[in-house]
Amino acid sequence: MYAIVEIAGQQFKVEKDQKIFVHRLNAEEGSKIDFDNVLLVDDNGKINVGIPSISGAKVSATVLNHLKGKKVLVFKKKRRKGYQKLNGHRQYLSYIQIDEIVEV
Repeated sequence: MYAIVEIAGQQFKVEKDQKIFVHRLNAEEGSKIDFDNVLLVDDNGKINVGIPSISGAKVSATVLNHLKGKKVLVFKKKRRKGYQKLNGHRQYLSYIQIDEIVEV
């Protein structure tokens, strides 16, 4: 069984006991969180597609920890002008584990 759910503005294909990185969530480490915006649920070939989301369906997850991702370098250059600029940042992420997928 898997579901496609929208978490923090992005869509993820999730299964039970799967661990994924998502954009930073406003939740304590170790707390449980529910996602109600479930777009699709596949239960062993029986597919339920929401318009736009499935009412009553939810995905429960546990926040394992908060961390920062790898450094992303942004390099800008204009040729023959002598202009070079190097910037970088690290994205704030949350590591979550999917506990269950509930379809009504």
